[in-house]
Amino acid sequence: MGAEFVDEGKPVGVSMKAAASRRAGAIARHLVIKDEGTGKVARVQVSEGNTFKASDLKALGVRTYDPGYTNTAAVKSKISYIDGGKGILRYRGYPIEELAESASFLDTAHLVLYGELPNAKQSQEWADTVALNAVIPAGVESAIASLPPNAHPMSALVVGLTSLGSFFPEANPAFAGSGVYKSSVVQDQQIVRILGMAPAVAAAAYHLRTGKKLPQPKRGLSYAENFLYMLDSNGDVNYRPHPALAKALDVLFVLHAEHEMNCSTAACRHLASSGVDVYTSVGGAVGALYGPLHGGANEAVLRMLERIGSVDKIPAFLQSVKDKKEKLFGFGHRVYKNFDPRAKIIRKIVDEVFSITGKDPLIEVAEALQNAALNDSYFADRKLYPNVDFFSGLIYRALGFPPEFFTCLFAVPRISGWLAHWRESLADPDTKILRPQQDYQGVWLRHYVPVDRRSNHQKSLFGPIPKSNEEQRQLRGTYNC
Repeated sequence: MGAEFVDEGKPVGVSMKAAASRRAGAIARHLVIKDEGTGKVARVQVSEGNTFKASDLKALGVRTYDPGYTNTAAVKSKISYIDGGKGILRYRGYPIEELAESASFLDTAHLVLYGELPNAKQSQEWADTVALNAVIPAGVESAIASLPPNAHPMSALVVGLTSLGSFFPEANPAFAGSGVYKSSVVQDQQIVRILGMAPAVAAAAYHLRTGKKLPQPKRGLSYAENFLYMLDSNGDVNYRPHPALAKALDVLFVLHAEHEMNCSTAACRHLASSGVDVYTSVGGAVGALYGPLHGGANEAVLRMLERIGSVDKIPAFLQSVKDKKEKLFGFGHRVYKNFDPRAKIIRKIVDEVFSITGKDPLIEVAEALQNAALNDSYFADRKLYPNVDFFSGLIYRALGFPPEFFTCLFAVPRISGWLAHWRESLADPDTKILRPQQDYQGVWLRHYVPVDRRSNHQKSLFGPIPKSNEEQRQLRGTYNC
């Protein structure tokens, strides 16, 4: 079967106001698709955002196949905009460079969640409300403390955030009914609870390794300062984090607050579409972020730099990447085909942090690796440029965080973006439970055969799973009945 596509290029009715809100030059039009095998024709409307409804292809009896959703728009959103070819990132229309330079994380979170930067009065009220919701229930702290000390902090963060919902059953659709989130008050309550308690949950995950008691949040500190206070104060109320280091962390939080329809955000919206409580949706997003191909990449970058060790070993490492024996973490991005704008901002912060903490010798390896890769046609031709993860790991290491905690430092601010998408999905008239289709490739039809008539020579498809020494010991014992 062949198909013929004709772009009629004729604009449909779009108001001047609506057109002005889109990128310059975009118009709505129609696309004519003809099935050369059947002669059927479908005329589909293309929006000014260059999308059409996949359901319009039903008239032809065909579906789209897009593994990884590389060219599929699952939602319409007003939260953030990325132009990967030009290296542009904007939150609600504001360039990320301006926000990183001038806005606090909490003001940025307000922008991402509600669409506007708060004025002075609103900013103080917003910060005060978040601070009032910063103490986690003792049961959440106990749930995290019950994990083994060597548990990954992201596992502990998932446990903490999902268990948090158990303490607010009145906001759980399973108890309160599917319409509970129609109330903007209920929405806002869950937003400030999750955003407010996230630093304490992450700090509890951190202290799972240190064995120290989680200090209570302290009033009068900024969001980033309070986070560092709960990590470092040991309960001394007179302790205050270094202001420049707290500011650096706050900027990093701004850079990580939101990033469009990535893997973890899609996971959050996917879960939310079922009507599950927001704590489970956010916990699922944390689980998605945990992966080394997503939020775990900054940890992978640092481990990669440690493996390389010195500048003279970079050529051999890059050759191993070309030979598919190594992976170059921190380079390339599904969306950006130019410099990740966040990477440029982070590089500036690196020197500010090093001026306080001392220079990390791995920075020389990182810069030499960056320059070598950018000047190598193999990587340049593939448009592989440094992304946000490349230098962020070095900052986190300079700040004294262990590599396994890096992704938690990504997750805490990204919660604002996940919550913004959760909130947007609740008001979206197109929201349906997400249920992608599949292209079945398995056995078409066969009939049941009783077990005693199945071949003894059938290939084993399961195991064997090696047994631990403990299991071997147990199996050698006997039971006297």
